[in-house]
Amino acid sequence: MLIVLKQTATEADAELVKKKIADTGLKPLYLPGEEKVVLGAIGDERKIAKLELQSLDFVERVVPVLKPYKLCNREFKSEKAIVKVRNVEIGGNEVTQIAGPCSVESEEQIVSTAHAVKKAGAKILRGGAYKPRTSPYAFQGLEEEGLKLLELAREETGLPIVTEIVSEYHIDVVGKTADMFQIGARNAQNFRLLKAVGGTKTPVLLKRGPASSMSEFLMAAEYIISEGNPNVVLCERGIKSFFTETRNTFDLSVIPLLQKETYLPVIGDPSHGTGVRDLVSPMGCAAIAAGADGIIVEVHPEPEKALSDGFQQLTPPQYEEMTKKMAAVAKAVGRTSASLEL
Repeated sequence: MLIVLKQTATEADAELVKKKIADTGLKPLYLPGEEKVVLGAIGDERKIAKLELQSLDFVERVVPVLKPYKLCNREFKSEKAIVKVRNVEIGGNEVTQIAGPCSVESEEQIVSTAHAVKKAGAKILRGGAYKPRTSPYAFQGLEEEGLKLLELAREETGLPIVTEIVSEYHIDVVGKTADMFQIGARNAQNFRLLKAVGGTKTPVLLKRGPASSMSEFLMAAEYIISEGNPNVVLCERGIKSFFTETRNTFDLSVIPLLQKETYLPVIGDPSHGTGVRDLVSPMGCAAIAAGADGIIVEVHPEPEKALSDGFQQLTPPQYEEMTKKMAAVAKAVGRTSASLEL
């Protein structure tokens, strides 16, 4: 429920409402706006119904939020959120580029890739130190050594780091390195992990589960926000379908749907969305045309030697060409995007 106070309402009035909400066993939220204060009540709907706050003179109106995702709903917050990852903003007019290898493999590989993607226009470096893999015999990542190499790449280039966290038990160790946690598709409904990153202030890149509906995707974001961390970026990375010619079906339609449904930034991952190197650039451009606030791309200096997902990773020259095309598409839809030419 949202409680909109009148312009004449005082801070004491807002505190009174918050106390009434808390006394009922509900979670009060305080959302000051430029003109009016909006309060929220989160919890058992039966208790919410008993509040009867409409009777207070300083309450303008009470708005029930009917959808299950209360905190990431546009009814809750109308203005678009901008999530800051160090000095980089996601959600503004610029289409933010995130790029780097699927997994960190060596110092030379991650540092050279970091320099290459920064030169081409990337603002955030991606790279996996912990890798959840379908096969227990596949490369699982360098783990803590990989985190150290990511830190070295950040020192060399100044690029903030987004890296995957696969367990709530890794919050402290990964949190020392990560400027942004990535929750991968396999963990999109790992509710303990979602709550754990929600208990931090570190921004979270939340990927859509391979079989998640839009509502389930937003409910995963709700877990994070309800724990106190509002810094969530949604990532469409493809879903399973009957189409077998690509790794996943890159659901472009969900990007404008999410932009309509939530105030959270939305980015696209054409690397996992297609799993086909030649499709990454056109689908990345298509995601920008559909309204994506950013693009995350896998780039490797020698994809044929990559220890994971080499078939979908671009070479640095291919990524440079992609950034030029993305910049042109961004300009066509009234946005900006950095590229090597710029």
